[in-house]
Amino acid sequence: MEAQARGLLETEPLQGRDEDAAASADFSRVLSEEEREELKAELVQLEEEITTLRQVLSAKERHLVEIRQKLGVSLMNELKQNFSRSWHDMQTTAAYRRTQETLSHAGQKATAAFSTVGTAISRRLGDMRSHSIGYSIRHSISMPAMRNSPTFKSFEGRIETTVTSFKDTGKPTVHT
Repeated sequence: MEAQARGLLETEPLQGRDEDAAASADFSRVLSEEEREELKAELVQLEEEITTLRQVLSAKERHLVEIRQKLGVSLMNELKQNFSRSWHDMQTTAAYRRTQETLSHAGQKATAAFSTVGTAISRRLGDMRSHSIGYSIRHSISMPAMRNSPTFKSFEGRIETTVTSFKDTGKPTVHT
């Protein structure tokens, strides 16, 4: 009886389907010697077939590598091609195009706003220079005094209005 029990226990680990089959198998009846021999023969045949299939698969994989080498296709080239194909596929999606258009539009608005602010700053600095001929800003006025000057207050107000307008409408408003 102990020999029969050892015959049922294999040294190979069980696979997923094997575990399911073993869990649902009915071991309540004892196999006859003839049934055991048939099952052993079938087991040997299946193991031989699996070994043969593994050898065939390995040979085909080697052949695949040889063909790729002859064609100059390397793993890196394959990855590049797959990446390029995936990038192209992604760029043709509607979501990507909408996102690209939205970001492009936002970039144009931001550029226009910065240009407007830059122009206003240049204009105000030009005004300040014309009032203090021959002197730098540092020599003509102190920072606290400059902040309280009508020119600075006007400049500050226009920048705030432009920024608020841009936030509200997405379009900069230029005040001259």
